[in-house]
Amino acid sequence: MAGSSHGHTPAAWTGVIIAFIGFCVAGAFMVMDQPVGFWGGMGIVLLGGVVGAIMRAMGMGQPKSDHPVHQVTGDRTPAHAEG
Repeated sequence: MAGSSHGHTPAAWTGVIIAFIGFCVAGAFMVMDQPVGFWGGMGIVLLGGVVGAIMRAMGMGQPKSDHPVHQVTGDRTPAHAEG
């Protein structure tokens, strides 16, 4: 996938950063044996997915286009393998 910009969008970065923070929070509370804090961290992880999806719907994600990586030819071989 050289040359692909898959995942390099504001929606992807924001969702992943929020989810990473949630994992850190959940991990810290797991070590401290605080179940409420752990589940709060898991809620933050889910929030990252929701925020990423909303941002993608707002047009800040990967555009839906005929990207060569996702195309196939009539004989079901990848489009970039034609030669």
